[in-house]
Amino acid sequence: MVTLDDMVKALGNTMGKKGMSYEDQEKLAEWILSFFGYTDEVIDNKLTSEDRDVFYWLEEEGFLTTTQEEVHLKKGKLWRIHYWILKKDQILRISRQCDDESCGPDDPSAVYKNMDDDMWNARDR
Repeated sequence: MVTLDDMVKALGNTMGKKGMSYEDQEKLAEWILSFFGYTDEVIDNKLTSEDRDVFYWLEEEGFLTTTQEEVHLKKGKLWRIHYWILKKDQILRISRQCDDESCGPDDPSAVYKNMDDDMWNARDR
């Protein structure tokens, strides 16, 4: 589950580095989660064109993805339903990245950077 705090941190680690203010990150996080609530997907028909523009932008940043479902109606017509899906794993991964760019989750030296003096001194005993 993605919390508001997770979303704000993920936005900070992406949009914040591109100049978005912390207040705007908080507003955007609340706005995003207001669509999804406790679900992972939103039907595209619920969105206004302005909302959809922001969702496309969030898709480019790796926060959302899309899928579609085809339904055959009784009259023989095909109806396509488009969904926006919250990429929870990606958001959580981004939210847990260090503030220092050299301290990403794939950087093995991150372990040593986070060790305090007591840990280093215990090693010598």
